[in-house]
Amino acid sequence: MKHKSDEIIELASSLRWQVGDNFHDKLTESIYADAAEISKEVEIKNSHKDYSFDLRLDRILTSKMFGFPIMILILSVILWLTIEGANYPSGLLATLLLEMVYPFLKQVSASIGFVWWLDGFLLDGVYLALAWVISVMLPPMAIFFPLFTLLEDFGYLPRVAFNLDSIFRKSGAHGKQALTMSMGWGCNAAGVIATRIIDSPRERLIAILTNNFSLCNGRWPTQILIATIFIGALVPENWVGLTATVSVIAIAMLGVFFTFFSSWILSKTLLKGEVSTFTLELPPYRPPRFWKTIYTSLIDRTLIVLWRAMVFAAPAGAVIWLISTISIRELSLASWAITGMDGFGLFIGLNGVILLAYLVAIPANEIVIPTVLMLTVAHFNLANLGAGSGVMFEVDSAMQTGEILRAGGWTLLTGINLMLFSLLHNPCSTTIFTIYQETRSWKWTSIATLFPVLIGLVATFLVAQCWRIIESW
Repeated sequence: MKHKSDEIIELASSLRWQVGDNFHDKLTESIYADAAEISKEVEIKNSHKDYSFDLRLDRILTSKMFGFPIMILILSVILWLTIEGANYPSGLLATLLLEMVYPFLKQVSASIGFVWWLDGFLLDGVYLALAWVISVMLPPMAIFFPLFTLLEDFGYLPRVAFNLDSIFRKSGAHGKQALTMSMGWGCNAAGVIATRIIDSPRERLIAILTNNFSLCNGRWPTQILIATIFIGALVPENWVGLTATVSVIAIAMLGVFFTFFSSWILSKTLLKGEVSTFTLELPPYRPPRFWKTIYTSLIDRTLIVLWRAMVFAAPAGAVIWLISTISIRELSLASWAITGMDGFGLFIGLNGVILLAYLVAIPANEIVIPTVLMLTVAHFNLANLGAGSGVMFEVDSAMQTGEILRAGGWTLLTGINLMLFSLLHNPCSTTIFTIYQETRSWKWTSIATLFPVLIGLVATFLVAQCWRIIESW
């Protein structure tokens, strides 16, 4: 027997389709038209025009000439501060957790008399994965999230949506998708939930299917580290931070391009329909509540995301240790898998380690780098290179990490394609589950999961082939 609430929801859903997609637009237009007529009768205009601070600032931040350059500049400054600011604390954390605590725990384990498999499972598997996640993620997140939250608190993000509205409309999507895309830069699952602000079911589905092209917080550390190691190595040491920043900005902007491009493809194929309009009321600028914003961003975003990463990293580290330890015909399960996928991986400019790492890291993007390093060390027997001290953002340490990856056969092409594949791959398990909750459809959940993977494989293949053609010249 259906509840009364279920009947009301079904009735509302059926009536929604009967009134048409543009009912909300017509209603909004009529409200603003009536408001304009009323205001004409009661408004008293001064002879002197009063240009407020908000209007003057909006003329710059939302202008066709300066809006986009300022938007890119602001994101560049945030990323540069994140890269440069994370150097020292990341190095300290890596030294503490991997060079001091880890040997101490190994000594305690030996003194207690742990059997080898328990020692390896807990310390070489679970603990190292947790230590690497904390070293890699905590410092950049502790800088990036507060800065991004300050912009949000200031009132700048709605201006970003205003600037992107016309492009989204041309791509067949809804202007509010700019807000959900911005939310996806923090967390794709949150970005998917945020699509509820879009009234049109068709356009909301487009926003859900393309939100994964926004670099979530779990992928920023991967982009920053790989850009520092491989692209930063092409320039003098003083220019490494700036070069890495430009590289990561380029990947983020490429994600925006793929959002527009895939939205246009979907709107012309699977999700045809008329583009609806929306009214965006720009909020007034507010002085950021600095200390409150810092506190809430550290608690609500940084620590919660870090805890989520640790929850997924612990079992992932255990799985990596197990598949690296259990052997068949003198080869570990990890080596069998890596060898089996290496041919296809190298063909598209990646390798077997990366492909296996992304399978293991489906629960969370945050554990990709720790997984890659653990698999590389285990598969190529590189423990003598000191992988434990290599996962940090300091230039020298990044170079040490680069030494480990290069010993595993990585090249500049591998690094570039990893950055590309990190942008264009399947959503994490949390986002996949959220997509199903929002759509209640395995069909659209499957498309949202496989669509970016297909684009990622095609993109890395094309880059690899063009790279090899240029090299052959």
